[in-house]
Amino acid sequence: MPRIQVYLPDDLYRAVKERGLPASALLQEAVRVELRRLQLLEATDEYVAGITAEAGEPSPTDLAWAQALVRRVTQHAGKAAS
Repeated sequence: MPRIQVYLPDDLYRAVKERGLPASALLQEAVRVELRRLQLLEATDEYVAGITAEAGEPSPTDLAWAQALVRRVTQHAGKAAS
């Protein structure tokens, strides 16, 4: 398995050591999660581009409706998490 050197700020280094966490496993998982997040963002961009090519750009009314929906969903999710 290839190795790389990673630098952590002092506070993160201390927290990992104090808790006895497996730094290598944590960093591997963090990299996997970030790579998956980037893949999903790319797939989303491709999907939106395809929809836009098929249906055209959304109107200002469509955008306002979507933004209002996002606000409602976000507020609902915030209340559910409390």
